[in-house]
Amino acid sequence: MSATVVPLPPKPSSETIDFLRRMASMVSGRNGEMLLRAASLIESLSQRAMSAERLYHETHEESTRNSELREAAELASDTMVGQIEALRAQLAEVTAAAAAERAAFDAERGKLLGLMQHAESHIGKLTTELDTLRASVDSFNETVVSVPIEVLRLARTQFDYLSSGFARRGDVISQAMSEIGGFAIDQALTAKKTTDKG
Repeated sequence: MSATVVPLPPKPSSETIDFLRRMASMVSGRNGEMLLRAASLIESLSQRAMSAERLYHETHEESTRNSELREAAELASDTMVGQIEALRAQLAEVTAAAAAERAAFDAERGKLLGLMQHAESHIGKLTTELDTLRASVDSFNETVVSVPIEVLRLARTQFDYLSSGFARRGDVISQAMSEIGGFAIDQALTAKKTTDKG
């Protein structure tokens, strides 16, 4: 609740105080003392009223400044709250996108690990098969039989045909065996050419 302050008229009390003091000088005894006391009381109350008015104006100005500062702070606070909400929304989007990317990465990594393990297993099997085939070829080479070159070329063509058929069906082991057989025939034919030139 605000009080209405009426500014004091300019120096009306000083005329009253002067009048009371003049009257006191003309009146003797208790009445004179009462008039002097009334003049002093009016003077004291006037000074207090002026001090109160000054204090009120200073307080009012400070209150106005505080109100303006509060309004500015509220506007700044509202702006900051809006910015924080926008940043939170962006952070939520970025976090969700990062989680989705991480999940996709983990899934892809799992697939690649599975493929790699399958490939390693398959390579192990093929290596074993190759070693077995090499051993077979080595033992076969120890018991070589003389075969006409045309028969070897025909067999080479048959190995190529078998290899491409196995490749279409996805039978890698049989394809590898056919290619090794074809390679063995190529070596025999190459060795024969070298021997003939020598």
